[in-house]
Amino acid sequence: MTEILWHGRGGQGAFTAAKLLGAAYSIEAQNHYALAFPSFGPERRGAPILAFTKLDQKQIGDRSQIKKADYTVFLDDTLFSSTAFNEIKLGGKILLNTKKTASELKIQGFSDQQIESLVLFDADSIALQILKMPVTNTAMLSLLAALSGVVTPDDLKSSIKLYMAPKLYEKNAAIVDAVFAQAGTR
Repeated sequence: MTEILWHGRGGQGAFTAAKLLGAAYSIEAQNHYALAFPSFGPERRGAPILAFTKLDQKQIGDRSQIKKADYTVFLDDTLFSSTAFNEIKLGGKILLNTKKTASELKIQGFSDQQIESLVLFDADSIALQILKMPVTNTAMLSLLAALSGVVTPDDLKSSIKLYMAPKLYEKNAAIVDAVFAQAGTR
């Protein structure tokens, strides 16, 4: 099973990204199952939230929150702290939306293995360029897909078409293409 933990703030679309990934994984493929669900406290814009995606080639019976993920995705770098390294499995990756460098994040003192597990990506710039607003969920979802290979760009676009309003499809499809193109140069 591939498990993804999403960190965001209310209104940033973390649960939407979790749901889009699940749909992209299971929409076209037989024997692909997905589960996506949120966890949040007071429902207000800007409050920290968690979302979870579980992907497997057999039915998923475990509906509990993820403790150790294959990938942990941060839509907002203000939510990132050193405890994030405790949330990933051995060999897992942390995908962090940030304009900061590793040294600006003050990660000195962490092990080489921890630093290698961290992928810094400026999703804000892509979202601002295409959407004209800093909504980074599709960009970070696309980065996860590009790095993990769990779904293709076409799978993502199919799930976006299914779950998003038609007026949002073209711009979000453009984000998918832009991120896959940029991730290919990493």
